[in-house]
Amino acid sequence: MNWSIVKRLFFRSIKDKNITVVSGLPRSGTSLMMKMLAAGGLVLLTDQLRVADEDNPEGYYEFERVKKLNQGDTAWLEDAQGKVVKVIATLLPNLPASYFYRIIFMTRAMPEILASQRKMLVNRGQDPDKISDEELSRLFQKHLNQVDGWIKSQPHIERIDVSYNQLVLNPQPDIDRINQFLGGRLDTKRMVEVINPDLYRQRKG
Repeated sequence: MNWSIVKRLFFRSIKDKNITVVSGLPRSGTSLMMKMLAAGGLVLLTDQLRVADEDNPEGYYEFERVKKLNQGDTAWLEDAQGKVVKVIATLLPNLPASYFYRIIFMTRAMPEILASQRKMLVNRGQDPDKISDEELSRLFQKHLNQVDGWIKSQPHIERIDVSYNQLVLNPQPDIDRINQFLGGRLDTKRMVEVINPDLYRQRKG
């Protein structure tokens, strides 16, 4: 049996079972990207169980069962085909290899992520000093390195990185890249229109 042919046929078959994933660290702009992709014409997989609040006034765009990926709950991915779902970076390695994923990975200046995380903890009545910014930054960076290495080793994944900082201040270049990455059928004008620079809080520099 020619295993190279088998391998090509396998990945051709799973490419038909594609899922668009929006990912990144917490507070990195994943909710904004979900909103933009919906405006661009894509169908989101969400359940609206986590409602909008002071930290995300326009909503979180989450699907609760995603949080159980590390417990083996993957059956819902069948319904995610052809749709967009938000998966926080820490859960990405739990995605099964039986689907093809296009990952839009949101990045953001670390000081802004830390400040936004701290503010969210305060809003929830939790202790923002339970872990220092230095330690949290170290843990986040270590995690990013691990996830980056994992993604690069996965032949069933394509990835594009989008900087939240650049996206909000000058959206058109990144929106054009995203449109090309996802096949060139998005309504890029609407995607630009839904960006609200007033929600760019915890801005550093």
